[in-house]
Amino acid sequence: MDLYVGHLGDVPFTKMCGGNQQEGEMESCVLIAPIPGVADAYALRDSKNPDAGTLRFTGDELRAAGMATI
Repeated sequence: MDLYVGHLGDVPFTKMCGGNQQEGEMESCVLIAPIPGVADAYALRDSKNPDAGTLRFTGDELRAAGMATI
């Protein structure tokens, strides 16, 4: 399955933070959104630089890396 085939369009991203003890701008955060039309697949962006690009993962990949899926 190629997760990069479909377009994300205007899918809303949710900010997820955690993994360190710092607050404010030093906090580790990502933006995550389900990929439309694909079951248990997600797009991730850097919350501080969302225009840098989007990576896509299956839910199994994210859970194996210790991330909870939305």
